[in-house]
Amino acid sequence: MRSQFSTVAVLALASLADCLLQQPAQEPIPGADTVHGCYKSVGTMTLAEVSNRNSKGLCAGLCRSLSKLVGATNADDCYCGDEYPNKADLVDDSKCAEPCRGIDTEACGGLNAYTVYNIGIRVVVGEAELPSSSSSATSTQTSTTTSTARTSTSPPAQATTTPVEEPTESPNVAGIAAGAVVGVVGAAAIVGGILFWMRRKRNAELEEEHRRNAAVNAFITGGGKPPSSSGGLSMSDSRLDPVMNRRMSDGSIADNQDYSRRILRVGEPMV
Repeated sequence: MRSQFSTVAVLALASLADCLLQQPAQEPIPGADTVHGCYKSVGTMTLAEVSNRNSKGLCAGLCRSLSKLVGATNADDCYCGDEYPNKADLVDDSKCAEPCRGIDTEACGGLNAYTVYNIGIRVVVGEAELPSSSSSATSTQTSTTTSTARTSTSPPAQATTTPVEEPTESPNVAGIAAGAVVGVVGAAAIVGGILFWMRRKRNAELEEEHRRNAAVNAFITGGGKPPSSSGGLSMSDSRLDPVMNRRMSDGSIADNQDYSRRILRVGEPMV
């Protein structure tokens, strides 16, 4: 009894493993989705959708709506295109053992492997060309040579330009700054000198004008006599001497009385 149970369990596990393995390639059937094989690339196909419900039927239906001829799945990814990958990329079906997210009994590719389908639009479908190994090697060698040349030439260029620019930049800035300061100071000195000269000249003109005005006033006040050399007024005229004037006024009519009208005195009869 125990041996029979073990046999059934082994058969169940074997059938489950068979379901998870990539189905063998089938002949294309019009209007049906058939497995074409397990490949290590998708060729010229492009990613059409990423879905957590991905399966053979879902991916094939999407490619059919896009008017594509073939499809491929890898876990959540669905690819569509118009030609199979190149036969050189075909790998063993055991490489495609990743369960589909939508139907876990189907295999949707594997590690660096893709399950490729024919979606039933055309039975005869071409395959992608295999990239030329010689051209790939040539391009790789060219890229390596170019990168090596850039790596070898870049450091000397930096070492040559950096020391030349740094020493010449600082003196120029310092020279410009010094020249600007000297120019400002020189301009300020010139302007200050001009203002000082103009102010001094103006003061001299005002003094000269004041001296002339004083001389003219002295000339007019002194009766036409020119002022003395000392610049003062001549007091030789006796009429201008207050002492002489006071003496001449003694005994004469008092200057502080008004004689134009009669003044009545006490006891004098009124006429």
